[in-house]
Amino acid sequence: MSGEARVKELGLQLPPPPKPIGNYVPYRIGGGLLFLSGVAPRNADGSSLTGKVGGAVTVEQAYQGARQCGLNLLANMKAALGSLDRVDTILKVLGMVNGVPDFTEQPKVINGCTDLFVEVLGEAGRPARSAVGMGSLPRNIVVEIEAIALIRG
Repeated sequence: MSGEARVKELGLQLPPPPKPIGNYVPYRIGGGLLFLSGVAPRNADGSSLTGKVGGAVTVEQAYQGARQCGLNLLANMKAALGSLDRVDTILKVLGMVNGVPDFTEQPKVINGCTDLFVEVLGEAGRPARSAVGMGSLPRNIVVEIEAIALIRG
């Protein structure tokens, strides 16, 4: 099933592509690859989940934040390519988690994004991945995720 059809079947609403906050672009295409800038767990209304995981933010809340990042990345993929059906494979994901110093569950958080990619794209959505902890993230967001995708055709 196509990525576009799966989004509809799952009842997902892709948010408007988030506008960059700073001097960069949301994506670049080169050599048959789509390079996606890091995105926050920004909701359509502009709000974002903030705080430290393992402190005021639970792993489940952060998982949902990472899922929102995944929706934002899918929105940027669609904006870049015109259709999610042009995404051949998600090759790589880098997930950064804003956690308290002794927090060690970063993979459980980033699963929120990669689980979504697999729901939408099947095995083509299962990337190579890094999930790392950060002492802080811009504007105190809980998670930031970037990705690289192979373009179909």
